[in-house]
Amino acid sequence: MKIVCEKNTLVNAISIVSRTVSPKSSLAFLEGIYMSAGEDLKLTGYNLETGITVRMEAKIRQPGECVMPTRMFSDIVRKLPDEVVSVEVDENYRVTIKGGVASFQLMASAADEYPQLPAVEEEGAVRLPQNALRDLISGTIFAVSDDTANAIYTGCLVEAQGDSITMVAIDGYRMAKRAWHQPGAQFPDMSFVVPSSALKELEKILSDTEDEVCFTLGRKHISFSLENATLICRLLEGKFAEWRRFIPASTPIQLVANVAELTATVERVGLIVSEKYKSPVRCLFSKDGAEFRTVTTIASATDGCRLAGDGKDTEIGFSCRYMLEALKAVPSQEVTLLLSGGLSPILLVPCEGEEKDFTYLIQPVRLN
Repeated sequence: MKIVCEKNTLVNAISIVSRTVSPKSSLAFLEGIYMSAGEDLKLTGYNLETGITVRMEAKIRQPGECVMPTRMFSDIVRKLPDEVVSVEVDENYRVTIKGGVASFQLMASAADEYPQLPAVEEEGAVRLPQNALRDLISGTIFAVSDDTANAIYTGCLVEAQGDSITMVAIDGYRMAKRAWHQPGAQFPDMSFVVPSSALKELEKILSDTEDEVCFTLGRKHISFSLENATLICRLLEGKFAEWRRFIPASTPIQLVANVAELTATVERVGLIVSEKYKSPVRCLFSKDGAEFRTVTTIASATDGCRLAGDGKDTEIGFSCRYMLEALKAVPSQEVTLLLSGGLSPILLVPCEGEEKDFTYLIQPVRLN
């Protein structure tokens, strides 16, 4: 194999695929980057759960394939001058990498045993803007569970129906839901759960543009395809909770808050809360405002925030971290808080007229 390409293009491709390379595996070839030169140059990282393939422009002087040692290959190419790079692999898998006057030799390995990524048929592909999918992921992934004993909640539920795509995460103490609507669209009905580990990698390679990304659902896997990259991952199996039943049917108390002001207030009273000194934030919602208080064994804090509406002197306790993570995910300047009592969840939903569709639910903490 012999190829010539731009150094920065190769560095970017290595950076993307190395995220799904196994750092340590009983199968040594999974610790490397699969490199294939044919009609174009393809680099692949795969850990048997999630795989990423990047296609890039290169002059293919001689086709071939091999598995490159990830760390050494990455370090060498990254340090080469910002010029063209040539990579040549002989029949004994001795690799010569050249850039400018610099030259390196290392050993690769045969690609015979490198596993193929699962095939996912392209029928029924769903297309949406990359920035829309990135917003769905960033707006929910913080609420996934880290309890592997109930693995289905370590991922995000994705539902497509009618003109909307919805993503939901639940960890038992809170729920995050974001939806994207495409007027006039008719998406095929589907429901599946994607591991958060794969979504985190996908979020990193999505751009903040209207360029399309399409996803295709297979029997056990799903593929996400961008212009020059494809991510394939195994779906999580199990029954995801019917999230709609967690939303209270009646919320007589409705308050409108400025997101930045409310976030700053909660951050201030949360300064004295830590993993060592845990304490819920006690909030008293009154007319046109709310008071926030927290007390630990070594400190106390009190602050207040203006709100529009009447909280009817409702007192409720909540986790400072959960509230802050929800507020930071709100994609608008104002948010509506819905309450029905001190022992019922707090809901954060869009204000009237807001185009973004989101719901953040936080379970209350019982106060002494």
